[in-house]
Amino acid sequence: MTDIKGLCEPRFAAVRSALAASLDKHDVGASVAVYLDGDPVVDIWGGYADADRSISWERDTLTGVNSTTKNMTALCALILADRGRLDLSAPVAAYWPEFAAAGKEGVLVRHVLSHTAGLPDLSGLTAVEDLYDWENVTAELAARAPDWEPGTAAGYHALTFGFLIGEIVRRITGRSLGEFFAEEVAKPLGADFHIGLPAEHDDRVAPLIPPPSLTDEYAASGPPGPDGVPREVTGAAIRVKDANSVAWRRAQIPAVNGFGNARSVAVVQSVLANRGTAGGVRLLSPQGCEPAWQEVFRGEDRILGTPMCWTVGFGKFGNTFGWGGWGGSLVASDPGSRMTVAYVINQMIDRDQQEDDRGMEIIMAAYGGLH
Repeated sequence: MTDIKGLCEPRFAAVRSALAASLDKHDVGASVAVYLDGDPVVDIWGGYADADRSISWERDTLTGVNSTTKNMTALCALILADRGRLDLSAPVAAYWPEFAAAGKEGVLVRHVLSHTAGLPDLSGLTAVEDLYDWENVTAELAARAPDWEPGTAAGYHALTFGFLIGEIVRRITGRSLGEFFAEEVAKPLGADFHIGLPAEHDDRVAPLIPPPSLTDEYAASGPPGPDGVPREVTGAAIRVKDANSVAWRRAQIPAVNGFGNARSVAVVQSVLANRGTAGGVRLLSPQGCEPAWQEVFRGEDRILGTPMCWTVGFGKFGNTFGWGGWGGSLVASDPGSRMTVAYVINQMIDRDQQEDDRGMEIIMAAYGGLH
């Protein structure tokens, strides 16, 4: 059995066993963290940081978590709202006047955060490199007409979520989303999570490993439509090789290019599960956390092709809220039990080809420790 290192309180031994089993079966390297009442009760890791299994996964190993980054971006918006600098019910154009073009004067901040703004793709951008030009991407979004009446339907904003929220944050604070997160979230919490990764951390990065039998040309694709036929990917198709590139690490793509490990993901998100504090540090008020689990939309998601419940910034699943990333990383928070569970991996699984229940097994093991 794979050697698992780190902290694990005895009542959460099933979490350690679940990670060991996953590393023996599917994973190459991974980390898992469980925070309860804002403090760690599980902080474990194991396996390898490379596909050749020659470099051990260490305590401070980082990897790209793809759309798990959206949880971090949403938190930044909630912090600004809690400080009175952002009104979630205000028009986006109140902060970003150019955004009112093409009939978007009625798009509210909460529409953007709940994937109901009607701007789910970047069809005008055809190369991944286009995503690195912040001003060009946000100008295109400001000029576009929504695909549906905002607030009436939902469609997962896979890439646009981060640019939209990030530009609102930039207009209010004068800082990029990555800078705001680093200074207002990561620094006070001591969280080793980065949106836009500085070069000094490159030697700690475990590259993403494409799913078994696939190469690093494997690309994030649109999910099947209601008729079962895969949707055409609009805009730039992001491949594993892109997500592993230096240019990707340096860019600001706040929906998808965060780098961290389970510990850093969990401590940041535990702030919301624990009514605004983690490790004795308060980032927002108890009331400021509540939009994270308050339902904004429930129904069929036009892009995901499945029933979804969206809150202000997160997916809601029963009593939990959070979101996961392409390939398998995820975070889930339960405000009732004040628990947050995070799982970060380098071995991707293609869910079109095989079931990926790795993260769910970790979450269920954590709930077993609660009871």
